[in-house]
Amino acid sequence: MEQDVEVTVDGVTYAFKDLSGEAQAQVTSLKFVDAELVALKAKIAVYTTARNSYESALRQLLPRSIQ
Repeated sequence: MEQDVEVTVDGVTYAFKDLSGEAQAQVTSLKFVDAELVALKAKIAVYTTARNSYESALRQLLPRSIQ
């Protein structure tokens, strides 16, 4: 799976297959967290858009004050 992957840390590139099992586990964990962050950012974008739409709809429903 990740055997041909290279990992770069602090400007040094390592072959995934040459890393210790513990280091490989850390790389796998980092990849998982990075993917989760991408998914969360996408959800935040959706929720922000929805919130803006709800706020806009609410503004249309509120009575206009005469000043």
